[in-house]
Amino acid sequence: MHTRPIELPTRPLTKSHDGVYHEFHENSRAPRVNTDAYIIETIRKEYPSLHVSVSPSYTVNLLSYAASGNASATPVDADKSIAENLKWRLYLPPARRLEGGSGNLYDSIQFGKYLYKWKDHEYLVYCVNGSDGPYKISMTYLLGTPTTNDLLLLAAGKYQHEIHNSVLVFDGGYWQQSSELWQAVQDSHWSDVILDEKMKKAIIGEITKFFESRDRYKKLRVGWKRGVIFYGPPGNGKTISLKAMMHSLYSRPDDPIPTLYVRSLSSYNGPEYSLNAIFSRARQMAPCLLVFEDLDSIVTDAVRSYFLNQVDGLENNDGIFMVGSTNHLDRLDPGISKRPSRFDRKYLFPEPSLEQRKQYCAFWRKKLEDNEDVAFPERLEGAIAAITKGFSFAYIQEAFVAALLAIANGDADDDDEEKEAEKLVCACDDPANMAGLVERDIKDDEELGKYVLWREIKKVVKTLREELEERLRDDYLCWGEV
Repeated sequence: MHTRPIELPTRPLTKSHDGVYHEFHENSRAPRVNTDAYIIETIRKEYPSLHVSVSPSYTVNLLSYAASGNASATPVDADKSIAENLKWRLYLPPARRLEGGSGNLYDSIQFGKYLYKWKDHEYLVYCVNGSDGPYKISMTYLLGTPTTNDLLLLAAGKYQHEIHNSVLVFDGGYWQQSSELWQAVQDSHWSDVILDEKMKKAIIGEITKFFESRDRYKKLRVGWKRGVIFYGPPGNGKTISLKAMMHSLYSRPDDPIPTLYVRSLSSYNGPEYSLNAIFSRARQMAPCLLVFEDLDSIVTDAVRSYFLNQVDGLENNDGIFMVGSTNHLDRLDPGISKRPSRFDRKYLFPEPSLEQRKQYCAFWRKKLEDNEDVAFPERLEGAIAAITKGFSFAYIQEAFVAALLAIANGDADDDDEEKEAEKLVCACDDPANMAGLVERDIKDDEELGKYVLWREIKKVVKTLREELEERLRDDYLCWGEV
């Protein structure tokens, strides 16, 4: 049975003005010891029938909770001449000058009084940004009943400490919310990831089964934790696979899984502090995905023991699925890369095969299908894939970008360069060859020669091939076809 909510007295019963603001004003311009003491005492005198709950806004921000659509907060007397709502009007410049715009204005509440509605309950709320000593702390004074106050504070506090439309990123010694990474994740899907189908299926299955198997781990009396390593030369799909994994976990309808993304351990307090902060937050957020980008540069010899203690120590890591990515598996300590129960599986992301290169070229053809300035017939997919043997996806992307920029800038079709580009350096099938490279002639047929994209791609591939040859000679043996 629902009872009609009581009508709140938005004005004191015995006065024509709000004494709370008067005391705040007097307190703010006179010596005092504690703003809270003045505000609470005045509120109790003004509204003796209402219970007062006090909370710092960094713990529970009721105005943000209302702004998210979960409640409503209507200023009281904001349109009257009596200044009982004090706020700063601040300017926020555009996030990126490239996008234009004049920026935005927003209010920083120094003193505000609101009629607050949440579900079937009504409250009075004072938001006061008082000064005590060198710091300013925004405080919220919630007026209602003890029970309904606690219900609202629990709901708003829970919402405030959840992650909404952003990814938690650890960098520079602290956690920060990245909406840009969140948006990039939303545009990443497993269907767009070009990998060996068996490996892709294995990765998807492993991550899905883990978060659905808590009871199974418990029944087997083993810790509900797991780790995998993505390794291989740069530019072959590790990052896009991570983003697709993150998106699939965020998209779970009943139980979305958050991601904690670690970029570095750099901190004024040292890497040990950073590792403690990382794993403490991961345990709090579990079940979660904990990602270490460039694991070999994060876990150095100086912090290896501390890292292993966090992974294997007495703390409970249930619900944490760790993923480490690295371009150099050989640089990882064997205690991390080879010992089970830390990183249990390793997935190699090799240079793409001919078929995978064709798929990637098809991806680019789809991107350009609405571009009337660049002709990209289907037969070019196989031709470009054939001359990019030994290229990573990142190198092929650079070939497309550089060729398209040359076309856009009007720098295409230099006859001398075109003739020189007909002789391309191609990867060797013989892995015993140290350089792994030979030269062979690529003869254009009349059909392909008509397309400016093909002509420009060949020029760029020749340049990139020379760079690749030098890198392969210096760093490692040629990777063969998958």
